[in-house]
Amino acid sequence: MLSLHQINGWNVSHKLQKRKLLIAVNCVAGLSIFFFGYDQGLMGGVNNAKDYIHLMGFGYTEDRGEDRNVPVINDSLLQGGIVASYYLGCLVGALLGGWVGDKIGRIKTIATGAAWSIVGAILQTSAQNHSWMICARVLNGCGTGILNAIVPVWATETADYTSRGQFITIEFTLNIFGVVVAYWLEYGLAYVDGGVTAFRWRFPIAFQIVPLLFLLGTVWFFPESPRWLTKVGREDEALYVLQRLRGDGSDPADAGRAQAEFEDIKNIAELVRSAKNSTSYSSMLTGRGSGKLHTGRRIQLVIWLQIMQDWVGIAAVTVYAPTIFRIAGFDTNKSQWLSGLNFVTYMISTLICVFTLDKIGRRWTLYWGSVGQGIAMFLAGGFICLSADAIADNDTAKASSYGIASASMVFIFTAIFGATWLTVPWLYPAEIFPLAVRAKGNAWGVVGWSIGNGWLTLLCPVMLGAIGGKTLYIFGVCNVLSIPIVWALYPESNQRTLEEMDLLFAADTPWNWDAERNFKKLCTENPHLVQVAQRGQSVVDPERGVRESRKASYADVYGSGRTDSIEKSSGTSGMMEKS
Repeated sequence: MLSLHQINGWNVSHKLQKRKLLIAVNCVAGLSIFFFGYDQGLMGGVNNAKDYIHLMGFGYTEDRGEDRNVPVINDSLLQGGIVASYYLGCLVGALLGGWVGDKIGRIKTIATGAAWSIVGAILQTSAQNHSWMICARVLNGCGTGILNAIVPVWATETADYTSRGQFITIEFTLNIFGVVVAYWLEYGLAYVDGGVTAFRWRFPIAFQIVPLLFLLGTVWFFPESPRWLTKVGREDEALYVLQRLRGDGSDPADAGRAQAEFEDIKNIAELVRSAKNSTSYSSMLTGRGSGKLHTGRRIQLVIWLQIMQDWVGIAAVTVYAPTIFRIAGFDTNKSQWLSGLNFVTYMISTLICVFTLDKIGRRWTLYWGSVGQGIAMFLAGGFICLSADAIADNDTAKASSYGIASASMVFIFTAIFGATWLTVPWLYPAEIFPLAVRAKGNAWGVVGWSIGNGWLTLLCPVMLGAIGGKTLYIFGVCNVLSIPIVWALYPESNQRTLEEMDLLFAADTPWNWDAERNFKKLCTENPHLVQVAQRGQSVVDPERGVRESRKASYADVYGSGRTDSIEKSSGTSGMMEKS
């Protein structure tokens, strides 16, 4: 039994186990994801606040008949720059969070990110000009980047591989709930004092401090990732946490699950340690010295997957939905109302992914999402253009019909995105990297998200101002292009353990079909490298195949040039010897 001085007595892992403990872990992770969603949805309403527009100096508001306080933007680059500066902070914070997360652990890094975000939120709330606001958003983005780099890793490393996608998807339902809360809070505040005071935008920014304080106060009561504990040599703690997560054997159905998974984790951790590959960010990006781990390739995949997620259109819809609806012909009030309703639909749609992601896999989820989103974007753009033409011809009836049709397409787009592309680009980076660099690898995914979002939120107001609804055609094309890219380059990670990913990416070419062929070959030749705990026992009989089952060269599998190997003794695994 693990002594209490190693895991504090107040840790919830002493009271909860199995699914209850997993749910508790994902609730805390979901709190961080809720904050992330709230922060994303925040600027959509803030950008329409009269006091904010005047104070930041990128435009003014005017009354147009019954439509009051209509934003008129005369410096769209400054407006976009204030929004985009947040993503610069996210980029820096992600790299910092990945590095810190591998050094001090997942729990302490989450607390660090929460504290940093609180400071950024306070500075944003008190901003007096656009320079102050930009600096505050960079700091706030740093905290968000730290959280985004480490929270999905923590949740993934504690979840069982058979339901990993389901738990992460539930967390991202909370992410969109955060967007919904931000939109409706700001919509309600538009009626306080006529929506013309600073309270309309300062209070929503300050409100994000509430979940951050709760996250900072509660995360200390939760267990550390068993995979990180194994990596740093705290194996007793790792085994205890796994036993609480998978069952301690008191239930016959759980017998041996935790022990078998622990042996797999320890085995892979020893392999990674023996390789002595550089884990610096520069080495990871270039793949230098990683051999057949192909770390550089994996980083390129997660960066571009996140960039694609932004450019299929969601980044524009999240931040500039009111603007898109105004271009479609709706007044300011109705644009805000439609934006909030759109994100309620968005949140509900994420529940579809809870039931489909672990059944049809990551690739097919992205396929059907791209098809539906692309059609919706092309149609929405077309209807907006037709509405603009009808307005120019003073045909209000047609303009209204086309405006409603375009709004419907935007609703359909966000619903499909919530059921597909929302989750996979965040889950995939947390799944595919080796244990030694998993936090840093996930950080590269956040870097891709930051680049995609920052680039798009900077350019989007410029594009909307220059070409209006035709901007959506660009997003439609991006959806079409994403299909062959995913098909050719992204191997399926569904229903595979985190320890199997090194085998999946061991092929020498970037093509998915070569990765799958090589994976099957390596699993056949080296079954002992990953003995997955399924139905209470290892998937490989230790007595089968004396030569292959008893020893495997690390160099044969990963091409590192070393002769370290694994010796399989009766009932154990992960012992490293020199061959």
